[in-house]
Parts: sequence; C-alpha cells; structure tokens
Amino acid sequence: MSDPTSPKSDFIREIIATDLAAGKHATPITRFPPEPNGYLHLGHAKSICLNFGIAQEHSTLHAKCHLRFDDTNPEKEELEYVESIKTDVKWLGFDWGSDLYFASDYFQFFYDCAVHLIQSGKAYIDDQTAEEMRANRGNLTTPGTPSPCRERPIAENLALFASMKAGIFKEGECVLRAKIDLASSNMNLRDPVIYRIMHAHHHNTGNAWCIYPLYDFAHPLEDALEHITHSLCTLEFENHRPLYDWFIENCPVPSQPRQIEFARLSLTYTIMSKRKLLELVQGGHVSGWDDPRLPTLSGIRRRGYPPEAVVHFCKRIGITKFSGTTDVALLEFDVRDFLNHSAPRRMAVLDPVKVVLDNWSAEPLAHVEVPNHPQQPEMGIREVPISSEIWIEREDFMEVPEKKFYRLGPDRHVRLKGGHIIRCTGYEKNAAGLITLIRAEILPGTVGADSPEGVECRAAIHWVDAATGSDAEVRIYDRLFRVEDPDAAEGGFLQVLNPDSLKTLTAKIEPALRNAAAGFSCQFDRIGYFIADALDHQPGLTPVYNRTVALKDSWGKKGGR
Repeated sequence: MSDPTSPKSDFIREIIATDLAAGKHATPITRFPPEPNGYLHLGHAKSICLNFGIAQEHSTLHAKCHLRFDDTNPEKEELEYVESIKTDVKWLGFDWGSDLYFASDYFQFFYDCAVHLIQSGKAYIDDQTAEEMRANRGNLTTPGTPSPCRERPIAENLALFASMKAGIFKEGECVLRAKIDLASSNMNLRDPVIYRIMHAHHHNTGNAWCIYPLYDFAHPLEDALEHITHSLCTLEFENHRPLYDWFIENCPVPSQPRQIEFARLSLTYTIMSKRKLLELVQGGHVSGWDDPRLPTLSGIRRRGYPPEAVVHFCKRIGITKFSGTTDVALLEFDVRDFLNHSAPRRMAVLDPVKVVLDNWSAEPLAHVEVPNHPQQPEMGIREVPISSEIWIEREDFMEVPEKKFYRLGPDRHVRLKGGHIIRCTGYEKNAAGLITLIRAEILPGTVGADSPEGVECRAAIHWVDAATGSDAEVRIYDRLFRVEDPDAAEGGFLQVLNPDSLKTLTAKIEPALRNAAAGFSCQFDRIGYFIADALDHQPGLTPVYNRTVALKDSWGKKGGR
C-alpha cells in the first residue's frame, strides 16, 4: 500500500498555515469532541484523522489535539461509550496524552457564563411550553413572535435561574434562552434555548446538577476555555457558526477560537447516523455495536479492517467543503491492498468435498512446506500435514470441464498448493447428483518440481488434510444494505436490509488456523481475508473466523451496483 508521507493540502490546512505565518497563533490546537451517546463510526474516523493529524503535522511546534467528551445530555450518555471512544482513537494510532477533557468538568463555568448573559440583559427565563415556543419561532419568511417572558427584569431572571439550579422546577417548566434576534434569517439565532432542566443522573457529576447546557452553548465555551485555535466541524454546523461566534463575543471567555466546517464522510451502502445505528442495534437487526456489518469502528475492527488502511483511506479522500458520497469499494480496496502485503496465507476449504489419494504410499502422515506469503519470504514457511485423504473446494472440480477451466476433472491434473500434482481417476455421486467423493492419485516426485513431460498442469489449488484438519465456523459478511443510498429508501432504511449480509458456513481449516489466537488476520488462499473473531474464537477449541473482505470486488457482478 502506498502511504502518503504528507497529507494532501486542503483548505483547512491552508487556513492554519496562513494563521501561523501571520503570527495569529504560535501553534495550532485542535480537538475531537464526541458526544458519548453511541459508538464511533467511520465518519468520526475522518474527523479523528483530521484533528489529530494536524497536531502530528505540527509536532515541532508542540501542537496538540484534545480528546473532549461533550457530555451535556445525561439521559443518552454512558461510561460504556466513553471507554469505547478512547479505545477507538487509540486503535487508529492517535494519542491525546494528558489532554483528556469532559464538558461536565466545565459545568460551573457554563453556569457562570449564563449568569453573565442574564446580567447583561442577553438571556431570560421562558416558561412557555415547548409547543408555544415552537409556534412563536416563526419560519424562514415570518419573524418570530417575542415571548411574554422576553422583557423579564434581570433580577427576576437571575432568581429564577438560581431556582432552576436548585431543583425547584420540574422538567419542562422553564428554560433559559439567549436574547439575540427573532427576525434573523438564521433560525438558530431566534432566541435559542441554552439551558434546560433534566433531573437525571450524570455519569461524571452524579446528581450535582439538574440543569444542563445545550450543545450550541457549551461547544464554543469549551473551545475557548481550552484555547482551541481551530474548531473543525462538519457542514451541518455551518448555520450554527453565527451562534458560536455570538457566544464567544458575549461571554467572558479567555480565547477566541475559529469554527471551520468541512464535508462529512458519506459512503455508499452505509448509514452514518448514530440514531439509526442505535435503531439497528436495539431492533436486533445486528448483534450489537461491534457487529462486523456496521460502520462502527468497533465493528470494522472486529471484521478485521486494519487501522492503517482506515487512516490511509481518510487521507486519500481528503477534506473538502462540498458534500458528496464516496464509493465504499474505495475503502474495501484500501483494506484489501494493505492486507495483500501484510497478511500471511493459510488454507481453508469453505465448501468441502473429499479426495482420496488411492496410491498414497508415504507414512500415514507426511508434511509439505508452504510459504507463509508468496511475496514476503521474511514471513518464512510452515509445515502443513498431508495424508491419504484431503478436502478441496467443490468448485475446484468439474465433471465436464469448461474452456479455460484448468483445475480438477476426470483424468485431469492439478497441483496441490505446496504439494504433489494429482490426477483424478474417478468420482462418486449421490442420488441427487451431488459429488460426494473424488478419487485421485499422486504423481511421485512432483512436490516442488515442474510438471513431468506430457503432463498438463496449469493450476494449483488449496486443500486441507482430512486427518489433521478441523471444522471451523466461518462468517461471510457482506454489505448490510441492498441499495447505494439506504437513507433515501422508500419506507426507510430498514426496508432495504440485505438478507444475505451474513452467511455462516462450516469450513475445513488447517491446524495452524485452529490454534491461532483471537485477532489473527490472514488470507485464506484464493478465497479472501479473514480474522479470528475477537469474542467467539477459542484457539484449539472453537475456531471462528470472520471474512474481512473478498479477494476481489464481486458486488457489481452480483447485481449490487
């Protein structure tokens, strides 16, 4: 895999370079600010690579990227998500060092800023119902209607806000709103709610607070408090930037960060909404957040995607200001390309048919030497047992061979990978016409040697010894959705789930696969790339392998594209 030593230049990096050259900042400080209300997905990987990547690129200036949890909604946030996010960031190869922060650590600062806005006449307590506030907000052509509470005296607002904090009110009885511009064409500026009441236990602060800031209020204050220089957000926050700047200008903050927006990652055959991913998990459509069919980082890790390939993909697609959709095949190409160079080879037979070698005259059990990687001799060789009975793939035998079929057939020769050339001498079928047994003979002296004169052998096939091989559960994962844009599907994304996104097979595997540790990644010769499942694989007892990606992109051939 080609690995760019320096990332592509993009408009964000150009802005940062200009700011540094102008002396606006001594060093860039970025942040990755996930909400701990779900597991990270590939869209977050793009942001992680951007924010942490910029810090790495300016390491000589002691640049930093903060990992910050925007935990301002205790009803949806859990410590489980916090820990999973830490794991994902480290898995991608990044480290926040000592710069780990929580929005909840700043709750007093947020409260003080809210009090400052009230004292400045720029915030007020509103006790209208949510429906009344929504109705009075107006629309793109109609200005909002002032709340009856908008001109409340400052002293009364301060007293009511203190009562909110003291837990006097029930949820929904009142909120704190910023007083900005009810006639603004930007709906975000029409007196947005900045504090609401939530009598909920917080994973970090317990029951110390019963009022919580809205994200739009907390986000700029966090950035300013941490002296973030460039706050990098996806495009859906572009219309929120005037609100971001308003809070920075009107609150007592120690710095002035700049928000810059970039296009989020969208992939074909994929959804990137945490809400929809949660629906898949809670609805039992997948086995959990780490289901290998999901685009979650825990899911693709369990599927066997190498982190280096994911980072390479994020660099390849680059950073733009324009929304678009990337073909998931590009990601699969990067995964395949990386594994082609790094993954050792092993042999497994997914659709086995037995071959009896009738003239086997060696010891009951012998060994052949097989390279662990055809292009990487430093990976060494391994001894693979072989005896008088082996398993081969059913598709590697054809009763009436077609043109350009060079594998096994009646009276035809084929080489066993790393071993002998064999010739088919006969076969047996059951009543349904299915091949149940193939008989063959080995050609002595052909291990590691060219074909004897007069013997046509133009292919080598993988195999597994019947005496020492064992069964394994093999999970063939495919795309979770049948259409390129599941979000646009009539009736919703659940209507276009791919019923064949998971097929489970009982395969025959060589001994090295049976004893491999969980997380061992390899190529099954001529089949695809697989990984020993992180949860269910038990070395020597219950081998379970997940397909990471096929050797070639066959989706288009199946009519999927």
